[in-house]
Amino acid sequence: MHTSQLQRAGLVVLLSGQLLPMIDFSIVNVALDAMAHSLRATPIELALIVAVYGIAFAICLAMGGRLGDNYGRRRVFLAGVWTFGIASLLCGIANNVGMLMFARVLQGVGAAFIVPQILATLHVTLKGRAHARAIGLYGGIGGLAFIVGQVLGGFLIKADIGGYGWRSVFLINLPICLFVLLTARRFVPETHNNQRVAIDVNGTLLLAGAVGCLMLALALGPVLHWSWPCMLLLALFPLFLHRLRQSSLRLEAAQGAPLLPPSLMRLPGVRFGLTMAVLFFSCWSGFMFAVALTLQSGLGLSAFQSGNAFIALGIAYFIGSLQSTRMVERRGKRVTLLTGCTIQMLGLLALIATLQYAWPNVGVVTLIPSTVLIGFGQSFIVSTFYRIGMTGVPHHQAGAGSAMLSTVQQSALGLGPMLLGSIFTQLYLHGNHLSAITGTLIVEWVLMAVLVVLTSINRRSFQTAAAEG
Repeated sequence: MHTSQLQRAGLVVLLSGQLLPMIDFSIVNVALDAMAHSLRATPIELALIVAVYGIAFAICLAMGGRLGDNYGRRRVFLAGVWTFGIASLLCGIANNVGMLMFARVLQGVGAAFIVPQILATLHVTLKGRAHARAIGLYGGIGGLAFIVGQVLGGFLIKADIGGYGWRSVFLINLPICLFVLLTARRFVPETHNNQRVAIDVNGTLLLAGAVGCLMLALALGPVLHWSWPCMLLLALFPLFLHRLRQSSLRLEAAQGAPLLPPSLMRLPGVRFGLTMAVLFFSCWSGFMFAVALTLQSGLGLSAFQSGNAFIALGIAYFIGSLQSTRMVERRGKRVTLLTGCTIQMLGLLALIATLQYAWPNVGVVTLIPSTVLIGFGQSFIVSTFYRIGMTGVPHHQAGAGSAMLSTVQQSALGLGPMLLGSIFTQLYLHGNHLSAITGTLIVEWVLMAVLVVLTSINRRSFQTAAAEG
């Protein structure tokens, strides 16, 4: 395996590529209203415009990781950027819903080729402090991009640069794609496994079925009022998951290379990382959804004003991410995670108190103290997620490990708005916007408390994971 040291310029190129898929997860949400008017899209079509990107992304992540391991991570990374750039252009010129959905699927495929290569390349080309710092930046940029999407989307819609309206949220990707394509071959070393392994076709199809059923059900459920087709999709999800596990176990027992190796699940770091992903990232996306809905529907703020409410959170998140490497080195991953959970939980309590005290005169400035705490705490949690999740993963399984974490992460991000959004809706039907957001934030606080308890009771396995790198 070729493992040239990744230099700072190469890290910048990789992190620039990381911005593309993460921003597009949240930036589109702000543009949905403008799309509905421009393309005369129905609520179901709008839900699908959001969902098909996440579905294609999550389904193809594991395949993207395996292709990078086999054919070269830089090569597949560049193929992903090309695909994402072309798809973004098609999104920007789409004149009907069908074309936009096709382009969004293509964007998801490109994103799935990009993401696993970044974490895998960091894992195999860096060691020691350089590795720890790069992983901290990876976590910081990934989370910040999700927040930036909310802010940038609102700005672009309001500014209406060149009269492009909602189309600018896609066209903004093109300069980033061009920068990465022009610099990656020079600054990013090529890495791959010494031996290519056969593609697990059966595992790929079963994973596609599992993720597709789950995320399609979550996307269409609220729009279709959880009718029987949505419930059928949810029922099929665990069946596909069970078949995938059985197929992977058989293939690994036969000395084959399953798409998602069960041996990785035996690593304490991977197991704990996946648990964190389900609890934290579902809460995170649900929080962003519920707060944005409250600001716009409950307080009457515009999309631009609603986006601005997350600026302080984003700045605090980025600053915290830069500090996370030092915190991990001094205190360890477990203490860093517990610190992040504690700070975020204090921020959630502060946000609840702020809303109770200031409602309905809640402005962007009013939210700064609580959102700063939330953003700072979130940054510590996310940075430990990647550090813990890749601990102990062999270099030849770096792509598979990265893809496994990313697949669960993206699925959890899709789960969040459904979970906390349903709670918000039910509370609103029996009260008002204030009681709905208060109850939703309390649920998130409880789920974060569950993460704290799990961190404490799994101390032995967590220390095993934390003891490495």
